[in-house]
Amino acid sequence: MSEPALRSDAARNRQLLVDAARAAFAERGLEAPLDEIARRAGVGNATLYRRFPTRCALVAAVFAETLREVVTAADRALADPDAWAGFVGHVTFLCRLQANDRGLADLLTAAIPAAPELEGPRARAYQGMSEVIERAQASGELRPDFRHEDIVIVLMANAGLLERTGTDAPTAWQRHLSYVLAGLRAPALVPAAPPAGEEAVVNAMTTLAARMGCA
Repeated sequence: MSEPALRSDAARNRQLLVDAARAAFAERGLEAPLDEIARRAGVGNATLYRRFPTRCALVAAVFAETLREVVTAADRALADPDAWAGFVGHVTFLCRLQANDRGLADLLTAAIPAAPELEGPRARAYQGMSEVIERAQASGELRPDFRHEDIVIVLMANAGLLERTGTDAPTAWQRHLSYVLAGLRAPALVPAAPPAGEEAVVNAMTTLAARMGCA
C-alpha cells in the first residue's frame, strides 16, 4: 500500500527540484550551485542527485520545453510573408529569451551533447534558424556574407552584454541589437571580417558547456 505514496512523493520532489532549478538558473545562469537548488527545493543533496545524477539532466528537465518553443517560433518566422521581418522577429525573440532568463542566455550559446533531450530540439531550432537566414538572404535583404554560425556569435555577444548590464541597464541589449540588425541588412556598407568558422564556433559552445559543468 505504501508504494504509490512513495511514487507520489518522488514526483513531488522532482517537481520541487525542477522549479527551484528554473528559478536559480534564471537568476544565476547554468552555473548556479546545485547545493543552492536543493536548499531552495527543501530537499537534501542526496535527493537531488537521485532524481538528477548530473547537472545536464537537471538542465534538460528545466529547458527541454523552452527549446521546443524556439522551434515553434522559427516556424512562425518562416511563415511571415516578409522574410526580413521574420528574420528580425526571430533574432529579437531569441535575444529577449536571453534577457529574461540567464539560464537561457547560457543555454542558447552552449552545446550539451550529454543531454540528448536538449540536443534534439536544439538541432531542430538551429535548422529552423538556418532556414530563416537563407530565406532573408534569398530576398536580398540580409547581407550575403552572414553565415549560419554567426547567429551563435550574435547570441554570445548578447549574453555577455546581459551579464554586465542586466541589473543596471536592462534595456541596453535592445539598443545593441538594433545596431547589429542595421549592420546585417543588405547592402553591406562595410565588408565583414573573415568568419571564425563553424568548427571554431562549435568548439566555443562546447567549452562553455564544460565551464558550466555540462560537458
